[in-house]
Amino acid sequence: MEETASPAGTRGLGRIRALRERHWRARSKAERVELTTLGMWHLSPWLLTVSWLLMPLLGGLRHRPVPLALGGLLLLVGAAQCVAAGRLTRPALDAYLGRAALPGRALWTPAALLGAALALIVALTALGGVESWTARLAVGAVLVPFGQPYALLVPMAVYLRRAGALTVVLVAALGLARPDDGAGVLGVGLTLAFGVLIALGAGRSGAWTLSVLWEAERAREVEARLAVAEERLRFGRDLHDVLGRNLSVISLKSELAVQLARRGRPEAVEQMIEVQRIAQESQREVREVVRGYREADLTAELAGAKGVLGAAGIECAVRAGDAVLPVPVQSALAWVVREAATNVLRHGDARHCAVELVTGKDHVVLTVENDGAGEAGGSGGSGLAGLRERLAAVGGTLTAGPAGEDRFRLQARVPMSEVTA
Repeated sequence: MEETASPAGTRGLGRIRALRERHWRARSKAERVELTTLGMWHLSPWLLTVSWLLMPLLGGLRHRPVPLALGGLLLLVGAAQCVAAGRLTRPALDAYLGRAALPGRALWTPAALLGAALALIVALTALGGVESWTARLAVGAVLVPFGQPYALLVPMAVYLRRAGALTVVLVAALGLARPDDGAGVLGVGLTLAFGVLIALGAGRSGAWTLSVLWEAERAREVEARLAVAEERLRFGRDLHDVLGRNLSVISLKSELAVQLARRGRPEAVEQMIEVQRIAQESQREVREVVRGYREADLTAELAGAKGVLGAAGIECAVRAGDAVLPVPVQSALAWVVREAATNVLRHGDARHCAVELVTGKDHVVLTVENDGAGEAGGSGGSGLAGLRERLAAVGGTLTAGPAGEDRFRLQARVPMSEVTA
């Protein structure tokens, strides 16, 4: 009889997958690369232990009591090495990236396990308990779990010097343990050098790539903050230019009106009327500055969205007609383009984005559609609420939602009557 999953169980699995997907898509690209790299670093010691230690021991270990006991103990030490490497990987990466300092005792356990594993290999070689090729692979298998995180904690020159010293000591110990197998001892030295390079390449190069990614991420954040600060400074300069002169004139004329009033001169009224006029003129100029600050140019925003998305590795296609739109409509649609481009960069994992502006008989329609739609691309954000308010001021509407599998569409419509008004 076939068994079928219950609807509740299916819904539960679906919710778990949705949570995992949201958790993954909510992370930045640098965080995703870091998680993937850490996963590979956690997995590689176990793969080497199975392929270079467990399987060779099963085929190359002598079936005698002492070699079997030493081989079993070596497998246990190798498994403990993998566990210790997993616990050390994240702190070592944090230390390399400068996030946190590594405690001084963090390397004691991995170093002791490496020494125990190498001592067991030398003992098995001295007793003739393993084949020569098995000892060579075992050396590489026990070295990588320690060398991979250790490569992140010391300079490369120090790492290579210590690795060279360890190679000399181990080759000498194996040469004393089995003096009649010179080729096997040389092979162990070559395998150890190969394992050192694997650990160095897997650990150091991956960590360097992550450091470059995080530096680029911080640079983008600093650039965004500088852009905001520059815009605030520009706005402050405009306000200063508008209000500075007028306030100085108002202050002088007010003082003059006070002096004239104390003397009973009728010119005081004329001076206060002039103060009132300048104050009203200042209010009008401030409103113009604020209006210019809040309005956006549609053509500039379309070009800016294409450039920004292209710089982020997102292919952006822009199609816009040649219709001449009133300034309020252009400003409202420009804010839609700006918010949509921001959402594409911030949410989801888009690779393609299409922006289309169509002027029809009844409406002007602006559509922004992208793939890689994340969970955060819904319609409940405060940014979309602000866009709806801006469009409502020109009689327009905004719709946002899924447009097929893994796609999101944002569409603004403004009636033609508002456009031609």
